[in-house]
Amino acid sequence: MSLAGVQHSLLEKKKQKKGKFTFIDLFAGIGGTRIAFERAGGECVFSSEWDKYCQKTYEANFGEIPAGDITKIQASEIPNFDILVGGFPCQAFSMAGKRGGFNDTRGTLFFDVARIIKAKRPKAFLLENVQGLVTHDGGKTLQVILDTLNDLDYNVFYKVLNASDFGVPQRRKRIYIVGFDKKKTPKDLKFEHPKGTRKNVYIGKFIEENVEGYGISEYLQKVYMFKKDDGLPEIVNKDSKKHVKTLTSTYHKIQRLTGTFVKDGKTGLRLLTVNECKAMMGFDNDFKIPVSRTQMYRQLGNSVAIPAVEAVAKQLVKTLEDLKIV
Repeated sequence: MSLAGVQHSLLEKKKQKKGKFTFIDLFAGIGGTRIAFERAGGECVFSSEWDKYCQKTYEANFGEIPAGDITKIQASEIPNFDILVGGFPCQAFSMAGKRGGFNDTRGTLFFDVARIIKAKRPKAFLLENVQGLVTHDGGKTLQVILDTLNDLDYNVFYKVLNASDFGVPQRRKRIYIVGFDKKKTPKDLKFEHPKGTRKNVYIGKFIEENVEGYGISEYLQKVYMFKKDDGLPEIVNKDSKKHVKTLTSTYHKIQRLTGTFVKDGKTGLRLLTVNECKAMMGFDNDFKIPVSRTQMYRQLGNSVAIPAVEAVAKQLVKTLEDLKIV
């Protein structure tokens, strides 16, 4: 039996508290999207993530290992569910310019999302991706995605939201694509993405002091980080009232143009700590990250801003509840 099948069997045997809806967590990473949808009242019945380090973190927090490579998982191995969620990687669409709809997505990981939607017919889905998807290949990539989802007979809505509008101290713009099955919902269905609280939460609130082990050498600061007097990189401390730059998966490489660093420690400057990074993404401090520091930065930098996803999830679920289909 495949790993996906084993996971399915284990989930069938586990006695879980039933949520008001079920969902599957594709391209799960370390589970940020899962947390958001559980907070919205859902129960995760299947997850998929191929990266072994992410699997380790996911297991430490949710007690299960996600099924691996989504391209090798048959739709029949996935239990029935109400909502599909996932942040699929944005790859080049080799035929995007030809506007061939569903067939144009073959060879990309979005195809695997599309084939599962086609086979399982969820009531709704939420797909999250980088803001650059909007302009990728002159907008053709996004158009192929939207055309494909429309061809599958779904009402589709998308909007770029900034995580800083949802109570995290980070500027992080992402596109949120929401869809509803036309066979189960009105064809003229309207959906409004949440606007956010607009309540500013700044990085200073989460900065730790007298931290050891994250210092950046004085030599590196002199010859690389401050080789130009151009106001870069971004430096913060406990008094900083600002939203910091987007946390990236390559943060550990100390990018002077895009990095945010803390005025603290023996050398006067240090990297963000694990708890500071968690706060930037909306994770609680007790979220376990049992991997190396390099992997920690990669995992959090690739994750989602939980409060933003949670707001979209709640709006999506409310729409289904208003229609009395969950």
